[in-house]
Amino acid sequence: MSNIFSVAGTVVMRFSLGPLCDKYGARLIMAMVLCAASIPTALTFLVNSSVGLTVLRLFIGTAGSCFVMCQYWTSRMFTKEIVGTANALVGGWGNLGGGVTQLVMGSVLFPIFKAASDDAEIAWRYSSIVPAVVAFTTGLVIFNISDDCPRGNYSKLKKTGEMPEVSAAASFRSGSLDFNTWILFIQYACCFGVELTMNNAAALYFNEQFGQSTEAAAAIASIFGWMNIFARPIGGFISDKSNSIGGMKGRLMWQTFCLVAEGILIIIFAHATNNLGTSIFVLIIFSILVQAAEGSTFGIVPYVNPPCTGSIAGIVGAGGNVGAVCFSLAFRQLPTTKEAFVVMGITVICSSILSVCIAIQGHEGLLTGKELSNDDTIADVLTVPSQMSIEEVGSVVAKHDDCPA
Repeated sequence: MSNIFSVAGTVVMRFSLGPLCDKYGARLIMAMVLCAASIPTALTFLVNSSVGLTVLRLFIGTAGSCFVMCQYWTSRMFTKEIVGTANALVGGWGNLGGGVTQLVMGSVLFPIFKAASDDAEIAWRYSSIVPAVVAFTTGLVIFNISDDCPRGNYSKLKKTGEMPEVSAAASFRSGSLDFNTWILFIQYACCFGVELTMNNAAALYFNEQFGQSTEAAAAIASIFGWMNIFARPIGGFISDKSNSIGGMKGRLMWQTFCLVAEGILIIIFAHATNNLGTSIFVLIIFSILVQAAEGSTFGIVPYVNPPCTGSIAGIVGAGGNVGAVCFSLAFRQLPTTKEAFVVMGITVICSSILSVCIAIQGHEGLLTGKELSNDDTIADVLTVPSQMSIEEVGSVVAKHDDCPA
């Protein structure tokens, strides 16, 4: 139950904070969320009931919304030639941070606190204070030394008249009414949603199918998360290279390939039950493709409707968590883990077909559209324009500068 509430908190905050990024920039919102989420994290040592844990995880889950600010920020800071790589690199290493935190908490902090208190229960309770301090400190650092975009902070640009006021409501309305947003929502549900599901299901699978101990099964399953070191960045990098060769059509072809290959390998993984080594090998390739698809997705997001990138990133990002909930229900309701993997694989393959429906103004799709030159379409940096309102830009292709100005 606490897992569901944690995911729910993340989903709600991702939907809510995306539009605020378009209005206020990522710096202020990310700093506030990190500092706020550090409080319930530090209070973990006070939990003594399942209800308390559920409520606490609901508030801690809001920290997961930082992914939206992260992707918005890099989309504002980097040109379209490398935006896929930038988004994928910070997103992948962000996911990796969860695994590293678990490792540090269990292997470093817990033994230290246990040695100091000689009480295991007190040790795990007080060890949670350390990541809370790190999160709060990071929030303060972000607020004090970073910028919203290459030209500075949004607040200053608005005061000097270099950037117009943006309506968060209009941003969300424009982003949510774009059909492309919801296609990417589904596709992200079928890659990041799969990753979140695998974080829980993989260990159970190796325990049931190969009789591995709980510790050994968890260690094998952790391989999936460690692929974030390079797999997601590779997905974004190849998306950028595909864009340089074939424009948006190239990005969409790579996105489709990743999802199809991912779905096929999920099904193969479900049937690779005769040999542990083979199963682990398939898991590695499968995880690389899952995370490459995640990187590819956010190589496309900044193009959908540049002035509403925050709102769109929030919606698409929430799709990953919604996908995790749906796939987790499949693992609970279906008779065997194997059947759940097959259903998940087929769903992912079906989601890849939706790529043919993506039609971004000024860019060539898989079947329709035309890639316009830089003189006719969005400029090299995908960001909020200075001369138009957000409502006007939603339907007009305009020349952009390197940040809101």
